[in-house]
Formats: sequence, C-alpha cells, structure tokens
Amino acid sequence: MNLQSASDIDVSTDMPEFSEFYRAINQQRTPFPWQSRLAEQLFFTGKWSTEIGVPTGLGKTACIDIAVWWLASQADCDPANRIAPTRIWWVVNRRLLVDSTFKHAEDIKEVLSNPRSLKCPRDRAVVKIVADRLRSITGNLRAEPLEVIRLRGGIASDRPTCPSQPAILLTTLPMYGSRLLFRGYGSSRAMRSIDAAMAGTDSLVLLDEAHLTPHLSSLLSATTQCTPHPHPILNENRSKPVLVELTATGNQDNQNRFILDDEDRKHPEIQKRLDAVKPLELRIVAAKKTEIFLAQATQDVLENVPFPATCLVFANTPKTARKTFSLLKKRMKDSEVLLLTGRMREREADRVREQVLHDKHGMPASRDTSSGRKNHLIVVATQTLEVGADIDAEYLVTEQCGVRALTQRLGRLNRMGRFKDARAVYVHTPAVVPRPKGGIERKGDIWPIYGKEPKYVLEKLQNLENTSGEINVSPGCVAEILGAPSDDPGRAPELLAGILWEWIKTSSPPRGEAPVEPYFSGIRGTQKLVTIFWRAHIPEEGQWLWPRASDSETIDIPIGEAREVLKNDLKDAGIIRLSPDGITIEKSTRLRPGDQIVLRTDRGLMDEFGWNPDATETVMDMSLIGRGLPLDAEAIRRICDRDPKIEQGVLNTSLNISDDDTEIEPEDRVHALKTIFDSIRQKTPPHWGSEEWDKFVDSLDVQRGAIHSEKEVPRLPVKEAKPEILNDDFDETSLSDTQAELEPHCEAVAAFAESVCARIGLPPDLIKVVKHAGRLHDIGKADQRFQRWLSPEWSQNDIPLAKSSTPRHQWESRRKVAGWPRGGRHEALSARIALAWLNNHPDWGNCSVMRELLVHLVISHHGKGRPLIMPVADNPSPTKEAVVLGERINFSADLGTVDWKQPSRFRKLNQYFGPWGLALLEAILRLSDHAVSKEANMTPNQNQ
Repeated sequence: MNLQSASDIDVSTDMPEFSEFYRAINQQRTPFPWQSRLAEQLFFTGKWSTEIGVPTGLGKTACIDIAVWWLASQADCDPANRIAPTRIWWVVNRRLLVDSTFKHAEDIKEVLSNPRSLKCPRDRAVVKIVADRLRSITGNLRAEPLEVIRLRGGIASDRPTCPSQPAILLTTLPMYGSRLLFRGYGSSRAMRSIDAAMAGTDSLVLLDEAHLTPHLSSLLSATTQCTPHPHPILNENRSKPVLVELTATGNQDNQNRFILDDEDRKHPEIQKRLDAVKPLELRIVAAKKTEIFLAQATQDVLENVPFPATCLVFANTPKTARKTFSLLKKRMKDSEVLLLTGRMREREADRVREQVLHDKHGMPASRDTSSGRKNHLIVVATQTLEVGADIDAEYLVTEQCGVRALTQRLGRLNRMGRFKDARAVYVHTPAVVPRPKGGIERKGDIWPIYGKEPKYVLEKLQNLENTSGEINVSPGCVAEILGAPSDDPGRAPELLAGILWEWIKTSSPPRGEAPVEPYFSGIRGTQKLVTIFWRAHIPEEGQWLWPRASDSETIDIPIGEAREVLKNDLKDAGIIRLSPDGITIEKSTRLRPGDQIVLRTDRGLMDEFGWNPDATETVMDMSLIGRGLPLDAEAIRRICDRDPKIEQGVLNTSLNISDDDTEIEPEDRVHALKTIFDSIRQKTPPHWGSEEWDKFVDSLDVQRGAIHSEKEVPRLPVKEAKPEILNDDFDETSLSDTQAELEPHCEAVAAFAESVCARIGLPPDLIKVVKHAGRLHDIGKADQRFQRWLSPEWSQNDIPLAKSSTPRHQWESRRKVAGWPRGGRHEALSARIALAWLNNHPDWGNCSVMRELLVHLVISHHGKGRPLIMPVADNPSPTKEAVVLGERINFSADLGTVDWKQPSRFRKLNQYFGPWGLALLEAILRLSDHAVSKEANMTPNQNQ
C-alpha cells in the first residue's frame, strides 16, 4: 500500500483568506460581511458561536464553506493539537427532497477535486492550496480533498472512507442521533460502532432550523456525564461533537448568539432581501376539510395573475398535501401541478426535483426570471421544503402552523426580493380534538404537529392585520411580528449509563432495549416508522433477498398508517419482513417499529408522486437497474404488468433445467434467453419511460447466461453491474477481483492504519497497538478450511490468501465444500492466535490495557465481539500451528469455543477510552482494511 505521508504534501504555502476561497468556489460572489466575520472569529479564537441567528435566505449554508476553510487553515498544525473537526455534519430535522445544501456541498467538492476547471488563475491557485491542505490531513495525496455524503434513511447507507478523511455529511436528525447512540438507522449491526465513532468524535454538527434542538444539545451533554473520566484519544476539542445551531428563530437571550450587525444591514443585497415584499392575507375558515380551502386559496391567488407564475402550497401532513394536489389537478388543468412529500423514493423524487429546480420553468432562487414560462407551476409540499430548499416562489399558500414553520415557509416566497407582486395566504382552520370511540368530534386548542402554537400565531396576525386585510411579513420584520416561538418540544427521557451500555453492545443487542429516538427527538416528537420497498421477485421464507435493498428504493411510513393500509395483507397472507438471515413471513397483525417490509410490485400503493394508498398500478422494481432480470415467470409477469408469453420450457432451458436431467447445449440456453429478451421488450411497463426500458433491456447480458446462487433466484445479469452491497455476516468482504496474499494484505492494513492514527493525532502507544492489530487482524484466515473456501485449489504448500476472486453467487456453495461452518468467524481465531502471541511476549505493550486493546481490535474487526462472538457447531479439531510475525504459534481452531473473557475486556476498554473513543479505534482498523481492499482494486466482480 503506497500511502503518501503528510511530509509528501506541501502545506507551507500561506493559507488564502476566507474571502478569496469563498469567491473561488462560488463563481466570484463576494461573501456577506457576517460570513467573513464568522470565519475571522474562528481563525483567531478557534471557537464557534453556539447559535448562528441569521434570517432565512441570507446564506447560512456558507457555514459549510467556513468550516472547510477553517479545517484547511489548520493543516500545518501538529495533528494532536489541531482543533478544527475533520467531519462536518449538516443536520436537519426532516428528510429533504429538494436539498440545495447537498448540491452546494457537492459543488465545493467538485471544485476542490478539479481546480483546473476554474477560469481565473488566482482562483485555481487558491483552491489548489486548500485542496492540498485537506489532502495532507487525510495523509494520502491520491485521496479526494473532501468527501460529501448524503444519508437519506431506509436500509443501506454510507460513511467516510477513513477517520482522517475530511468530509461533509448531510443527514436528518434521526439519522445523526441514532448513529451517535450506536443504533444507526440504515446501519447494519456490524457497522454501527463505526458510524457511532464518525458521529461522536472529531465532528462539527451544524443543526439547521431544528425544532427540537434542546433535545440533541441535552443529549450531547448527557453522553459525557454517562462516561466519566475516560482517557480521551483525541484532544479536548475533537474528542466529542461540537454543536452549532443555525436558526432564524432561536433564543434571543443567548449571549453566544451570532447575529447580523450594522455593516450587514447596510449591505445592498442583504437590505434588498430583508425588505422583500411579502404581504400576507389571513383567511380564517370554519370547516375541517383543509384541502378545499388550500386549493381555493391557490385558485384565488393565481386567478388574476396576467402571466404564468409559480406558487408554493404548504400542507402540514402528507395526507392533506395529497388531497390538495388532487383537487388542484382537477380544477387547474392548464397549470403544471406537482406534489412533493417525504414519502417518495429517490427515483420519483428526482423527477419532481428536476421540474422544481428547472432553471427556466421551475422555481430555483437562481433562475432567470426574464425567460417566460408557458403555464403556472404549482408545487404542493409538506414541511420537506421548509429547510434546505433554495427556491423562490412568487406566491405562497400555507396551512396554519407555528412560528418557526411560518418563518421558514415565508423564506421560500420572494426569497431574493425580485417579485413586486408577491403575495401569501395563511389559511387557519379550527383545531379538532380526535373523536373517541362512539363519541363526536369537538373543537379544541390543539393542532396536529404544532400543538397550541397556531392559536398564538393567529392572535399575533389578527392584531397586525390592517384595513386592506394584509400583513407585512418581510424578513426584516417577521421576527418582531410573530415574536419568539412558543412551541414546547416536550420532554426527553434521561440518558442513564445502564441504557447507554445496552446500546454499546452492537453485536448482541438485548431484547426489549430502549428505543433511541426519544433521546434526540423528545418523547412527543418520536415517530414510529416502518420501511417499505417493492420487488418483483420475493424469495420464499428463509431465502436471501437479491439484490440487497438500498436506501434509494425505500420509503418510511408511520406504523399506524401502514397497519391500516396493510391490514388485509396482515390477516390473509402475512407480512414479508427482511431480516439479517433472509426473508421471514409472519401471519400476525403486529407490525413493529423499524420493520423492513417487502411488497410485491403488483400490490400498488405507489404512483409517480410517491406513497399513495389508493394506487393500484404495478410499481417499478428499482433493484433491476444495474443488477439484472430475475428469471422467474411470476416475477417477469409483475415487471411487465402482463404475461409476456414465456413458456415454462423456455425458462427451464435458460436455467439449464431439463426433464430427463440431460445437459442442455449452450446455444440452446442462449436461444432461450434471447426469446425471453425479445418477449419482454415488446411493451414498456408502467412507470418506465420507453427509453429507460429499452436501455435496461439492452443492458442484459444474454451471452453470459443465467447466474445461479444458493438461496437466491437465478438471474440474467447486466453487462455493467453496479457494485453489490456485501454482507459482513457472511464474510463476503473477503471477495475481490483478484486473489490477495494474506501477509502483504495485513502489512498494508497495518501501514494504512498507522498513517491514519498519525494524521488524527493519536499518541505513540496507541499507534503501536493499532498497527500491530493490523498485522494480526486476518491471521485466523490461515485455517485450512478458510483457505479452501477462498480457493478450492489451495493446498497446504501454497501461500495463505486474504482475498478470493470467487464470484459472490458461488460463495455459499464453496463454503460448504470447504467445510467451514456457517456463521464461523475467522476473527475469533485471529484473536485466539493474538492471545497466544501475547503469552509468548509478556513484556509487549506498556500496560495491560494496551494488551487487552490489541485483542479486542482483532476480534472486533468485522463488528463482532461487542461484547461476544457466538460459537458455531464445529468438529473438535486438534491444535494447529500458524506463523505469526516469523514465529510459530500453536492454537485451537475449534469455532465452537467461546472467549468468555471478551465481555469483561469490552467493558474495561469502554470505561477506559469511553464508548466513542473505543469505537474510533475500531473504526481506524476496520476502515483501513476497507481502504486497502479498495486501493488494491479489490471490488467484487458481480458478473463472473
């Protein structure tokens, strides 16, 4: 592994000023005075204000630019003394579908990766200096200067490539909070400790307009109190997260609140935005069908507009938004009406997002308003557009809400101060107390989501309503008009050390453990959700789902609504759940929060705008693209929404199945596959564009033939497959394009881990332990059974391997032939060998903690051993011999033996380093292992 050290990267060049960097990456725009002032504060004091209280629409996303610049400015510091966090988390309290912050972060990344794309020579020089400095922090000249990761929720997700990699992570509050507490949404059990380390150490958390900020702030404080007096492995500034709240409606009494000053208010562009015209009409209605009044207000607003315009309609719930959307589609047929809620898969959201952000016909803040549009554009949305969306509508209609929500919604109206005729309508409907069984509905003062606050907002607006029936709610005066928010985030449970200890046990979570969400969202704000996705082929119970589910194909639905919509499924056929061991089917009326539910594509419930309980049309199976066609007659019928007249004999021939067990000729199999190929391409299925469908069909690799996998449906692969999500539980991370020898692989991991340790500033004694763990982490693979699993041709005289070029679909069958027990963990043998080596070297390590840490890092390098690796049925085997760092070590290879000292070792190390410190040490070794595999081009060849 040829890593570049910090000394190979020049950081001696003077760091450019923030204003230079900002202009270079923002198309020559000059930063606002407040942005430069905040950057200067950081540079000289090294401290963020706890709250950035800048009005919406004035560039709070520049806090990302400032954080990146500040990190680069400290690249020449001793890593142990650097105070700028390596990871920048941008956290919002809901899922974003139009995420301008993500796009901005991506733009920064692209410019840093390719400074030559800039026209101005000085800009190129400035960006190159910053990029080189960021690479020096990573310690690898070939690495990206900056990674950008968006965590969308669902099932599978992503993380930085290594702990020393500068990164921006954009995520929701539940995604960040759950990762912090070792229960990451979208994280497998094996990856939870890594994700906790990435969230809980060396991190700046920029919390954007979160309504429940006090809970996260309190939680971060409580985590410190639950783990008193650990030995931090990083300095005080980076050993725990730094929280900064970005809010236009925060705590006015906060002494550490960063706000606009007189210089800012004199700035022409800031002045223009603060004074932007935003008259608001108040409509108080008596009926409860909110969608009727939202639709009527929209019609009224656009009725006399002499030119095609944009209108944003805010509803408080997806159900109200869907109903309002349906009414507007019927009533305003000459307008383009779109629906945008958080219940959309990435594919459907992409299509709506493309229309909303179209530079001529959409409503992005950057659009050219001089270019005319043909029709009105109406976007009906939920709170998903309140934050993170840099859009600029000419008109706005909103349902009643709280102070924070109304401030954010108004921030999307005439955002840039360009529309003189801008107008808003605030529709206030009465609160209704839910009807008890057998009772009647009655009016009250509690509204869904916003509690009592809409009553307070109504009183404020009524007091300010002028004779024309309008209220001026320009950004410069909206805070004074609405006053301080009166929303009550409610109570959060108290974090206790015993509860945290249960969550830390990621590989063996206890039954009935406390849910994590109330601790960062509050008890009242906790949402119980289930994850749903659609597949054309659903395996039988006990089989594995292929392809593995990804977050781009899932949606999250409140459990109550899911129970109602799926009640017949629950009663008749049972619910199909996805578990780590494959498909399970439960004929029960009980759905549990966090369930991952697989639906047949012909079950419906999804349309072009997302989740729709009334939809009956076949849903697109998003897993097909880049993965291939399941060769199952029923699945093909569902995909095509018809019977493509594929006879069973043709399908059997394609799968090399004959009635008399004779071998089918290769040309006959290819002919059968071509018959299937020609049949499915005759008609474009629902939800597929014709070009999209043709492109998919053409991508199928007929010549390669069907791929068979144990416990999976046979499939016709594509010519260029997407990288597959590998499962650590089945040791699939031992797969690669080419075989790799064991000793060089371990040495490369040790060298990479040593570099990462040095770049983040670990003390020498810890660097020694982590490096040695890298040398030993895979030594258990030397077991002859594991070697035959990696390569059936391997013999005792061959060099031991670390990686196999076995195709993934043959991995399980080869395990059985090799005699390696299902579920057996090679790292348990590695730890056993490490213990034997330590017994031969009683003076190694400067204390018992370091010796214990070495064993733990080895046994946990696949996420197990927290706190125990469970035994598997194994034939008792005699003592075996392994060569470890030139020494011959005897050990038992019986995988039925348990290391009962590991739980106490795990507890001791958590108490010594703290839960997040220990997790970070694990992450260094494990992500170094991943990086070495990737660097050596060890990615699975899925098309073999």
